[in-house]
Amino acid sequence: MSVEVDVEAAGFLFDMDGVLISSIESVNRCWRRWTHHYGIAGWETYEIPHGTRAVDIIKTLKPELDVAEGLRLIEDMEIEDVADLKVLPGAGTLLKSLPVERWAIVTSATYRLLLGRLRAAELPVPERIISGDMVERGKPDPEPYRRGAELLGMSPADCIVVEDAPSGIGAGVAAGCRVLGVLGTHDERELRAAGASWVVRSLEDVSATVGQHCLTIHINTL
Repeated sequence: MSVEVDVEAAGFLFDMDGVLISSIESVNRCWRRWTHHYGIAGWETYEIPHGTRAVDIIKTLKPELDVAEGLRLIEDMEIEDVADLKVLPGAGTLLKSLPVERWAIVTSATYRLLLGRLRAAELPVPERIISGDMVERGKPDPEPYRRGAELLGMSPADCIVVEDAPSGIGAGVAAGCRVLGVLGTHDERELRAAGASWVVRSLEDVSATVGQHCLTIHINTL
């Protein structure tokens, strides 16, 4: 059973993959090609830890590899493989309803990959972005979401993080933000265990009313 709640916040910090767009099939295909290219055992069924930066995955899978080389290859693969990329329900409507100064994207993807995916999905590119290659420590470290709040000129406590992965939820909570979990890559139990205050089926269950000093966010939470 769902429950309707209204929450006041100054702004949104959105994860990208699994929240605004779905690229999981592309991601899995490309990383299997990547691991096959480098002769890594188990490449046929490899699945990445969702919400983790490519640079951190590369360091784990093949620590002796030049990171720049490996990163460029996976970026090229993922930018080209967008045939089944799709905008997730409610994402476009919610973004269009928000003033540009009230939201940012905070993603583990590189800036180059972020631009490629947003353009392929025909979603707006925000003025404020924190990508995986803009931070020293990726999610689940709180640095990305702290930086995102700074970009908006807001306190983390005044921001709502929107995430689909436990690592990203943990990063948002550790940064001092409230977190809205979106079902898709993980189930409700996992999202709540990671610290999500609310969980929705999709962004169709979220809308915002813009006030002079804050947003009133309407959430149809599970």
